[in-house]
Amino acid sequence: MVVDTYPADTSRFLKSQKDPFANPVGGATIQGLDAMFDELFGNMDRETILTSLDPIIRIRAIQDFSPSDATGFIFFLKEILRDYIKDQPLSEWLSLESKIDEIALMAFDIYLKCRETLFRIKANEEKNRTFSAFERAGLIKEN
Repeated sequence: MVVDTYPADTSRFLKSQKDPFANPVGGATIQGLDAMFDELFGNMDRETILTSLDPIIRIRAIQDFSPSDATGFIFFLKEILRDYIKDQPLSEWLSLESKIDEIALMAFDIYLKCRETLFRIKANEEKNRTFSAFERAGLIKEN
């Protein structure tokens, strides 16, 4: 389902190419999702979840995804798990939903930090480019 959030050609490639060296996006996504899924049913260790989500979200933050599309794949877990735990007590489902919501918030935090870093890099590049242009034009003198 995560791979299907990409354009059709990219999605086909990500699904068909299993070599993590030829398909680093797919490899990082599978590895991160596996670790995140383990934590969902395990200890919910925040650092482990952040570490597993970081590569996935970092990739999606530099691609042409909106914030909701970059992080919204976490909510796919609710849809996937509904069929598997339909016979479980409501309290178990509510607990699982809360954990998924918590993971989604972590994913959004990662996305936001990545976007802030990208904007800071772009601003610094523009500042340096402008400074260099002014310097070449003789408008700025070194002291």
